[in-house]
Amino acid sequence: MTRQAILDFLTAPSANELFERALQVRLRTKGNTVFLRGLIELSSICQRDCLYCGMRHSNCNVKRYAMQDDEIVACAKLARQFHFGTVVLQAGENAALWTRERIVRLIQRIKAESGQKVTLSLGERSEADTAAWKEAGADRYLLRFETSDCTLFAKIHPGAVATDGHPRLAQLRRMKAQGYEIGSGIMLGLPGQTLRSVVDDLLLFRELNLDMVGLGPYLKHPQTPLGQSNKPSEVPVSVDFTCRCYALARLLLPQANIPSTTALSTLDPAQGRIRGLTSGANVFMPNLTPAHYREGYQIYPDKICVVAPEADSLTALYATLEALQLQVQEG
Repeated sequence: MTRQAILDFLTAPSANELFERALQVRLRTKGNTVFLRGLIELSSICQRDCLYCGMRHSNCNVKRYAMQDDEIVACAKLARQFHFGTVVLQAGENAALWTRERIVRLIQRIKAESGQKVTLSLGERSEADTAAWKEAGADRYLLRFETSDCTLFAKIHPGAVATDGHPRLAQLRRMKAQGYEIGSGIMLGLPGQTLRSVVDDLLLFRELNLDMVGLGPYLKHPQTPLGQSNKPSEVPVSVDFTCRCYALARLLLPQANIPSTTALSTLDPAQGRIRGLTSGANVFMPNLTPAHYREGYQIYPDKICVVAPEADSLTALYATLEALQLQVQEG
């Protein structure tokens, strides 16, 4: 698919043809199935000060928490009871809290006590860290590059240097070589983001040969510098545009796993999840974080699992799958 063809799909008055093409590719490559992967948000204590994130280090209003290892393993066992095949361990970046050795022990315990596959999402980490975690049994690593525009990335990540290239691509390639299935993704609608940069993002998915693509709309957090900015973006924050990107990702990477994200459901609690599936997504990541912690883990405000947990429940999820005649597959 050419750069111009992608841009044309992103800007066409209607995307119905695109969604239908993506749906047919998903059915051909993934069948009539959906993977369920349990998300465990380990901690809201973060050392980074990213300008868009509600959990940024400088935000004094965050309800900080850190789960204990036994709590994390209990969540993994719950995932097994629900017949999920994978748990996703996600946390604010903090190498002092989530040390190499601690994550090794967690991976080993989860494997031994629940039999789950383990996906890690712990941010930028050293080659030695990711090598040790792979040796301990980690299966996948998720690290969003967020935008391929190095100048924009540097603007929203204090400490990043635009002239040194993108700081996350080397880690993604390195982890691919270490044997991980790798996932990455972007935010859509960042202030200063252009449509042409989104085209570059989508083509970079294919260049990296991603195993999982995670993308979603940028939702402003009022307690962040970017949330208080009025700088415009060429990229719409909408369900339709996000689903166009799902569909294009499916066409560019037919075999990839693509989650229908929480942010999409936050934009449209009633139809967001369904729109994601019918435009190429094939994964859901139900939140297994204990309810009393969830308020503290808000990159953006009004997460559906916090403000309307009944709409994000397994009951609601299975009702959606039944309506679409989709089967759950472990993996």
